[in-house]
Amino acid sequence: MIRLDDLALFVRSAALGSFSQAAREVNLLPGQASAAIQRLERELDIRLFARSTRSLRLTEEGKRYLPFAEEALQALRAGHEGLRGPGTALNGTLQIAAPSDFGRNVLLPWIAEFRQDHPGLDIQLLVSDQVTDVFRDPVDIALRYGQIDDASFIALPVAPANRRVLVASPAYTARHGRPASLDALAAHRCLAYRLRGRVYDRWCFPTEDGERLVQIAGPLVSDDADVVRRWALAGEGIAYKSWLDVCADVVAGRLEVLLPAVVGQATPLNLVCPHRKQFSPAVKLLHALVSERCAPLLDRLERLPETPADSASLA
Repeated sequence: MIRLDDLALFVRSAALGSFSQAAREVNLLPGQASAAIQRLERELDIRLFARSTRSLRLTEEGKRYLPFAEEALQALRAGHEGLRGPGTALNGTLQIAAPSDFGRNVLLPWIAEFRQDHPGLDIQLLVSDQVTDVFRDPVDIALRYGQIDDASFIALPVAPANRRVLVASPAYTARHGRPASLDALAAHRCLAYRLRGRVYDRWCFPTEDGERLVQIAGPLVSDDADVVRRWALAGEGIAYKSWLDVCADVVAGRLEVLLPAVVGQATPLNLVCPHRKQFSPAVKLLHALVSERCAPLLDRLERLPETPADSASLA
């Protein structure tokens, strides 16, 4: 008889390409995971993986069997959710991935509130600017900035009207002045962001004639979006940030929006997961909470004041 734990290890090993990584997720030794796969192969009388000292890959039989294994495990999870009913308290574990700045400074208190309402639910929050692979990484859902064009997974809008804004601290503008136009950014210290080895030193602004790219420069670069925000707070330069990440700082006066009449790059926030069937009651409630909390922040974005100097700011 096929063991469910063996089936789950097979699915995770296929996703991660490693028995060792799959074993670590469930606190097993690598040898125990390998033994579980061998046991499953004996039950099925097929070879699921082609193994070598350096690689692990699915056989053709393993590739054909994988979607059935995933569907079986999902059906069991759905059955469990159905038995609990809509009024049953949430339990289990929800693994969430979020961008560094948003995760630490915006989402964290909302997660605390969510846990207070659902104390039986364990939450694992993974905070990183690396784009999470919801198929391979050990997460249930990911909150992700940007347009979602990949049809292989499901994306629910959380803050579709979010966009980037230019910000600097009052201390910076007191020393260096405020740029009167996008062209003037070339004379300012701008804070650049690095992702996967690429420095994003050309800032994009949508216009009626298409996208406009503005070359920027500055002495500080980081691969952590929260570090860029902290540099801006410290008066080190101008940052081009998601409004959701800096809204609280702007409201508190720690940062000022520069060129508010200039429309920044669209940066929608979405909740992403591999399949619609994974929208468990916990995921649905969290999606509703984050969407509800983001709505008033986006209202503030729409009410940003425009200064007279901004009318020619695209020049």
